[in-house]
Amino acid sequence: MNKRLNSLDALRGLAILCMVLSSSIAFGEMMPAWMFHAQTPPPTHAFNPNLPGITWVDLVFPFFLFSMGAAIPLALHKKAEELPFHKIFTQLFSRMVLLAFFAIFTFHARAWVMEKNPNSITQLISIAAFACLFLIYGNWSAFVKSKLALGLKILGILLAVLFMAIYPFAYGDFSLAKSDIIIIVLANMAFFGGLVWYFTRKQPIWRIAILPFVMAVFLASKEDNSINQLIFEGTPANWLYKFYYLKYLFIIIPGTFAGEWFIKEAKNEKAETASKKSLLLIAAIACILVFVNLWGLFTRSLELNLLLNVIACACLLLLAKQVKQSPLINNMISAGVYLLLLGLFFEAYEGGIKKDFSTYSYYFVCSGLSFLTLLAFSLVEKLGYLKGLTTFLASNGKNPMIAYTAGNLLLIPFLKLTTLSTYLDAMNTGAFMGFARGVIFTGIVALITVLFTRLKFFWKT
Repeated sequence: MNKRLNSLDALRGLAILCMVLSSSIAFGEMMPAWMFHAQTPPPTHAFNPNLPGITWVDLVFPFFLFSMGAAIPLALHKKAEELPFHKIFTQLFSRMVLLAFFAIFTFHARAWVMEKNPNSITQLISIAAFACLFLIYGNWSAFVKSKLALGLKILGILLAVLFMAIYPFAYGDFSLAKSDIIIIVLANMAFFGGLVWYFTRKQPIWRIAILPFVMAVFLASKEDNSINQLIFEGTPANWLYKFYYLKYLFIIIPGTFAGEWFIKEAKNEKAETASKKSLLLIAAIACILVFVNLWGLFTRSLELNLLLNVIACACLLLLAKQVKQSPLINNMISAGVYLLLLGLFFEAYEGGIKKDFSTYSYYFVCSGLSFLTLLAFSLVEKLGYLKGLTTFLASNGKNPMIAYTAGNLLLIPFLKLTTLSTYLDAMNTGAFMGFARGVIFTGIVALITVLFTRLKFFWKT
C-alpha cells in the first residue's frame, strides 16, 4: 500500500487544527464552558479533576493518537517483512529521541518561556528557532544530495543545542524535564506502540491481551511495596519515559487494527455492493454519534445519551449487513460500536468520564468515536463528497509538526513584532468574536502548513 491514506491524513489534520483552535480562542467568562477542557471551565480555567464530562477539546488528542496508531502498520508492514528486528528497533527508538528533542527544543524556544516580558529580540529568536526546525526535520534528501541533507540536520541540531545551553531563560536554567508533554507522550506511543504492533502483527489477539496487563499495573500500583508499584514508578530517564504514559496504549492499539484493515481493504478486489445512500447514511450516523456523546456526556444526560447511542449503534450494525463485500466497513463499525458502548458502561467508574485524570471510559469512548470518525472520512472520500474540505484537512495532516509549531514559534512572534496582535486581542469581546479570533489564527496556521505541503516539504522524524 504505497499510496497515502487520505482519510487518515484528514483525521490527523482535523485533530491538529483543533489543537491549534482550542488554544487560540479567547479565554474568560464570555466563552461557554464547552469550548474548553471539561475539567478547566471558565472564567478561571482552574483545573478541577472532580468535574466529569468531555468537550470537543477533549477529543482532539485521542483522535491524533488514534491516527498515529493507524499509521504504524501502514508505515511498517513492508519493512517488518524485509528488515531484521534491530533495524526496526533503531528506527522506532530514533523516532522517539527525535520527537523528545522536538518537545524539549520547541518548549524552550517559545518567547514567553525565554522571557517573562518578551521583547522584539526574543520574538525574532523564536522565529529563528522555527527556521532551525526546518534544518533538523526537513526532508532535505528529496531536494539535495544525501551528504548535504545530513550536514543540514547536524547543523540544525548543533544550533538548537547551543541555544538551549547558553540562553539565560527567565524561569530558570535549561532542563530536560521542561518540555511539551503532549509531544513526549506521542514519542512514547510511537516507540511502544510500534514495538507492540511488530511483535503481534501476525497474532493480533496478543495485542489486545497486553491491555489487561497495563490496566493491572495501573490498578495495583496503588498497593505499597508491590511489583506493580515498582513497574509503575521505575524509569531510566524520568524526563523521557514514565509508565503513566502507557495508558494511551488503550487508544494507540485499537488504532493499529484500523491501519491493518485499511491495508487488507486495498487488496480487496471485490466490488462494493452497498448503495451510495447506505454508505452516506453510515457516515452521517457516525458523525452524529460524536456530537450526541459530546452533548450527553458534558450535560450529564447519561440515560438519554445511552439510549440514543444504543439506537444509533443498532442502526449502524444493521446497515453494515448491507456492505457484504467490505470487511473494512464491517470491522470499523463493529469495533467502533463495541468500544463506544463499553466506554459508556464504564462511565460511572472513577467518578465519570474525564480526560484529566483520564479514565477507562475516556479511552474506550474516544477509541470508539475515532473508529467511526475515520470511517466517516473514508466513506465521504469514497463517495466523492466534500473533496475540498478533506483535501485541506489532509494537507495539514501530512505535515502535523509544522502545523503544531507554526502558531507558537512563527505566527505569534510575527503578530507581536508587527503589533497586529492588538487587533486579534481586541476581538476578546464576546463568545462569537472570541471564537472568531481562534478561527482566524488557526486558519493562518493551516494555510502556512498547506503551503509547505504543496511544496512537498515535510518535517519528519
